[in-house]
Amino acid sequence: MTEQISVLEKKIEEVAKRISELNDIDSIRKLHHIYGYYFDACLFNEVVDLYAEDSEVRFMGGIFKGKESVRRFFCDRLRMRHTNGHNGPIYGFLLDHIMMQDVITISEDGKSAKGRYRTFMQAGRHELAEGLTRQWWEGGVYENTYVKEDGIWKFKILDYRGLWHADFETGWAHTPSNLYPFFSETFPKDPIGPDEILDIVPKPVLWPDTGVLPFHYSHPVTGEKWYQHKDLNTSR
Repeated sequence: MTEQISVLEKKIEEVAKRISELNDIDSIRKLHHIYGYYFDACLFNEVVDLYAEDSEVRFMGGIFKGKESVRRFFCDRLRMRHTNGHNGPIYGFLLDHIMMQDVITISEDGKSAKGRYRTFMQAGRHELAEGLTRQWWEGGVYENTYVKEDGIWKFKILDYRGLWHADFETGWAHTPSNLYPFFSETFPKDPIGPDEILDIVPKPVLWPDTGVLPFHYSHPVTGEKWYQHKDLNTSR
């Protein structure tokens, strides 16, 4: 009888851990999709509030370290660029992100997690709105780290790798090489720039060059990790 009770207690612990893991996965998925909806609405203050104090954003070869730097990225850089400093949607500006294909992995202690997502963005400025009339597409991948603080999941590291951009009219087959420059200067020399330049090999690239943001997870069948060798980067 004692042995049976021990087996049942162990089984209950396993089930409880699995339920906790599934609840955490659901909470992280919800967190990331809420981030996407806030981003769509240009609610950059609300986006920043989703981050931990010691969080960071990795974007276009730069690292914004700490919550104030995260605020500099979203509010001083993106908000000024997209909505001229207004927090929220403005007339004639479209910024729709479709978040999908999430793979979320909870740490053994349940206090942190990794998540990979694909995003497809449709953006533009209407001809009746103020500013340059334009419509474009963008595709990219996130490899994020999340942390649970006081029972609430928050962003620890948002690592976004934009993979391709394209004007709506011409499509991705005609995207110029090196369409957008990666960061080369840091804050405060660049007042809206990152705190550090990302030093990795191979370096991030944009279409028509191709690269892969490393997967946080192992192969589900072989158990092996995949790493892109520096010589496999198909850049010119």
